[in-house]
Amino acid sequence: MTQSFSGRTSGSVAMDDYLEQILHLIEAKGYARAVDISSNLGISQASVTNMLQKLDAEGLVKHEKYRGTVLTEHGHRIAQAIVERHETLTRFLRLFGLEEETIYRDVEGMEHHVSRPTLEVIRAVADVLEGEGNFLDEVKRRIRQDGAN
Repeated sequence: MTQSFSGRTSGSVAMDDYLEQILHLIEAKGYARAVDISSNLGISQASVTNMLQKLDAEGLVKHEKYRGTVLTEHGHRIAQAIVERHETLTRFLRLFGLEEETIYRDVEGMEHHVSRPTLEVIRAVADVLEGEGNFLDEVKRRIRQDGAN
């Protein structure tokens, strides 16, 4: 478990999306540029630049025009927590054999609104279910049965 945050992580769904994207870009390429963030999020470069300036003012990133963006220590902790939420929810839903597109859509909606205590419950249940194949099979059987009715 990383840092414990209450409620939303950054205070804004949009900021969470940016921080998550910046972390992914830094991990993949070693840097995050506004043009890459714009492309990945499907948002205009001008909007990305405005948000990067807000994130900089909040102390979550260091953004230098034409140079790129890096996460501050605080921004990195928040981005890690966002990624952790995403991964935990995805892992949990995959246990039940849901379609990847359904999982993606649902996680995108849930990850910004699930509280830390609820996330801990989901993580604990996923851990138990992964170790209890018979129980998980029974849950899946009941899901299929209820879906057929």
